[in-house]
Amino acid sequence: MTGIALEVRPVARVWGRRDLPDWAGPPPAGADPIGELWHVDRPGRDDALLVKHIFTAERLSIQVHPNDADAHARGLPRGKDEAWFILEADPGAVIGLGLTHAVTGEALRAAALDGSIERLIDWRPIRAGELIYSPGGTIHAIGGGISLVEIQQNLDLTYRLYDYGRPRELHLDDAVAVAHAGPYRFAFDPVEIAPGRRAIVAGAFVVERWTFANQARLADETGELLLIPIAGSGALDGDQLAPGSVRRVEGGAELMAGAGMDLLAAYPGSAVRGDICSFK
Repeated sequence: MTGIALEVRPVARVWGRRDLPDWAGPPPAGADPIGELWHVDRPGRDDALLVKHIFTAERLSIQVHPNDADAHARGLPRGKDEAWFILEADPGAVIGLGLTHAVTGEALRAAALDGSIERLIDWRPIRAGELIYSPGGTIHAIGGGISLVEIQQNLDLTYRLYDYGRPRELHLDDAVAVAHAGPYRFAFDPVEIAPGRRAIVAGAFVVERWTFANQARLADETGELLLIPIAGSGALDGDQLAPGSVRRVEGGAELMAGAGMDLLAAYPGSAVRGDICSFK
């Protein structure tokens, strides 16, 4: 079997929702709001990437993650860059990404303590179909009223700077130490690899968007490759690709892309790989 379906693990969050998509199934009666659905591999694997579906009713904390260098200095295997592909966004939905201007570490700490950090954050309106890349060290906050796919380096570590008065732990020393306390500074120009195949971001990992309606062959040596259906129909080695699922590809595979197929393909590394997928 070359396409491994990852297990879905729901995670309750104070900022989560109960009105999940049909494919997620109804939450148990009386359950806490579900904020995240983690797509996890079999035990014992240390994959470079992790995929989550995230559903927000309220703003997440203002937070930061270490980049690779800061993570390695702390004895961790990798940092935590993140990419968010917006599935749905309520009118007025925003994501905070970086600060409106640079501040010192002392000023950042003071703003986190007195709440003025909310006014320091660069809050940006978002729309469905947009992808945002947040490198490690970026101060950020996902707003309420959003459904998104998060692709991230596989590190379960968050340093909270501010949490709107919720009774959860803050991590000011660590957050200030790893944060880039200034405006967002990442840029990438999307690359058209082939008709219907587009690299939409490359940082610590690459995310491509595939919208072609062809039969395609995935390379025998893909390395770590994750397929994340967004909409439409398709099949991997005869097994249906459906929104809400994530497949890890091991070795070569046959992809049948039906009309309206829309999926994300993600793999580690900063280099766009034209050889991963070829049309038949």
